[in-house]
Amino acid sequence: MITDLRTRLGRLVFERVAGADGPRHRERIHNTPGERWFADDRPIRAVHADSSMFVGGLRALLLQSLHPLAMAGVAGHSGYRGDPWGRLQRTSYFLAVTTFGLASDADEAVARVRAVHQRVRGKAPDGRPYAASDPHLLKWVHVAEIDSFLATYQRYGTAPLDQAGRDGYVADTARVARALGVLDPPESEAELRSQLEEFRPELEGTAEARATARFLLLRPPLPLVARPPYAVLAAASVASLPGWARRPLRLPHLPLTEATAVRMAGEGVVRTIRWITTPPPGAQVA
Repeated sequence: MITDLRTRLGRLVFERVAGADGPRHRERIHNTPGERWFADDRPIRAVHADSSMFVGGLRALLLQSLHPLAMAGVAGHSGYRGDPWGRLQRTSYFLAVTTFGLASDADEAVARVRAVHQRVRGKAPDGRPYAASDPHLLKWVHVAEIDSFLATYQRYGTAPLDQAGRDGYVADTARVARALGVLDPPESEAELRSQLEEFRPELEGTAEARATARFLLLRPPLPLVARPPYAVLAAASVASLPGWARRPLRLPHLPLTEATAVRMAGEGVVRTIRWITTPPPGAQVA
């Protein structure tokens, strides 16, 4: 009975994250012979396969929202409010195919994203023009995302990386960033920290960014049964943000609670997701 429940829950989570085409994509990504961008032992595979990505993804969205031009592009073109699950599924496919899939499929996925970016342009509420293909904005999205994935893996992942592993992860992700049009992406953890710091003068908590934070943290489109574990993931994502990123979004800072209750609850939910999404021995993967 426990095995059946585990399998059913795992399929439900996978369907939410990967969509109706998830099983077909998984079969091709993981089981089709051919050249990949990254070898089996590369750090990017360990990080992107881990359930800590559920926390890291939320953290990345919160952090990315602090750039007014990037936020304007997301608000105006991504459909994250009207179709949040579709956006999640497209993002999860891109991460999966570039990390684990055939090199040819990764190339095609990058080409599709770049074609979309060419069409995304407009003006932010303050009148400044933006374009999703702008290498500077692409770099911000990249460093915010990679910083988030790495930070949450180090906190909640199965086997936190040593310095060489952390540098290797950043270097691996630079391969994807360059393909998307990022100029001079970070190649080490120190470069990642430096580039993140360089962006800070450009960041602010706009009304749209704060509205996005409220939507992500307080009003996600989820059934009632899923809201308690999601609330834990949301709290864990906020707790992993630095103070300079929380203040503009008006997010609370409770050091003692975050170091104890939130940390323990986050570890519990991430372990549970890891358990239900890992097929039991001998189980058939749909």
